[in-house]
Amino acid sequence: MTPSDMVLTPTGLRFQGRRYACSIGKGGMTHDKREGDGATPRGIHRLVGMLYRPDRIPAPSAWAQPIGPGDLWSDASGQPDYNHRVHAPYPHSHEALRRADPLYDLVILTDWNWPEAEAGRGSAIFIHQWRRPGYPTEGCIAFARDDLHEIAARVGPATRLIIR
Repeated sequence: MTPSDMVLTPTGLRFQGRRYACSIGKGGMTHDKREGDGATPRGIHRLVGMLYRPDRIPAPSAWAQPIGPGDLWSDASGQPDYNHRVHAPYPHSHEALRRADPLYDLVILTDWNWPEAEAGRGSAIFIHQWRRPGYPTEGCIAFARDDLHEIAARVGPATRLIIR
C-alpha cells in the first residue's frame, strides 16, 4: 500500500490519516460481481475519472469533467458501450448522470470492469454522495457530501481504492 491509497475497512474508508464513514452496496462485498446484484466488488481499483455538476458545484479538481444534460452511463450488458459514459438519446439501459437529487453532483469513477467491459460483470461502480448515513448503494461507495468533497480534492489518477 501507498500513502495515496484509499482502503475500505469494516469501520469506514481510511485515506491520508483519516477515517471516513461510508456506505457500500446493499449486497455487501463480493469477489464475484454481477450486474444488478447490489454488491461492491472487492479488489484493487484505480480511479479513472471525476465528474461534477457545473450548475451546482465548482470543479473539485483540475482533472474533473463536467456532467452535461444528456450524459448517461450504460448498464446495457452486451452492448459495445456497456459500462461507459454515453449520451442521450441512448436506446439501451442506462443511468442518468445528471440527476434531480444530489447523489451524482460529484462522481469519482473506478476502473471496475472498465475499459474493456465484460458483459454481466457490473457497471457504474462509482464513489459518490450518500442518501443518508448507512443507506446502502447499488454497489458503489458513498459518503457524506463534505467528506466526498474533501476526498475529491485529495485524490488523483495514482490513487487506488482497495476493497478487501
